[in-house]
Amino acid sequence: MTLIFFIQAVILGVIEGLTEFLPISSTGHLIIGAHLINANHPNIEVFEIFIQLGAILAIIYEYRIQLLKKTLHFSDQKSKTFFLNITVSFALIIGGILILLIEKRANIGSTKTVDSISYKQSLGIGLFQCLALIPGTSRSGATIMGGLLLKLDRKTATEFSFFLAIPIMFAASFYDLLKNLHLLSANDFWFFLIGFITAFASALIVVRLLIKFVAHNDFKIFAYYRIIVGIIFLILFY
Repeated sequence: MTLIFFIQAVILGVIEGLTEFLPISSTGHLIIGAHLINANHPNIEVFEIFIQLGAILAIIYEYRIQLLKKTLHFSDQKSKTFFLNITVSFALIIGGILILLIEKRANIGSTKTVDSISYKQSLGIGLFQCLALIPGTSRSGATIMGGLLLKLDRKTATEFSFFLAIPIMFAASFYDLLKNLHLLSANDFWFFLIGFITAFASALIVVRLLIKFVAHNDFKIFAYYRIIVGIIFLILFY
């Protein structure tokens, strides 16, 4: 593995870990990040899916005790026509505006623990998660905001979003890995491993900080971030 691939693996792994569980779209940031650093590894698309396992492993590690007491649910292909920088930029901006609107109308929810979430609320949040099929929307953003609309408090909505990520991200990562296994070679091992490790480490830090943050703050800062970043990239790409 060349030095440039090593550096790119570290950068993209950190981007994945930092953004996967924030309502700012990890997919969007990976697409734009790979574009900006000219990450042209032949299996970059498989890599971007695979390193999600590192981020999700951070959730499993952080919530290992709770997960042992529960049983927790999928993946679809995303049309490649969506993987456009302009689409991602617009999705970031629109998502930020929606977060501001939801925060403006949402009251502190009456559902204050994951165990007290009803089947109806679970189904509703699962449907919100489907919006993440559009790159730039943010899976965590869709599920957290959906949770707020369905009367979960911020901490509970955030934790439930973490748990929802486990089955869908495992399924997506392994499906994509198996589907493209014939394209991979021994030379890809270190590139993938470095991205996996950096995604795990950075995601673990974000998960712990985010839970502390949402206990005392709303999500408006992420909305402003999405809008600003979306506008900046629209200007750059145009």
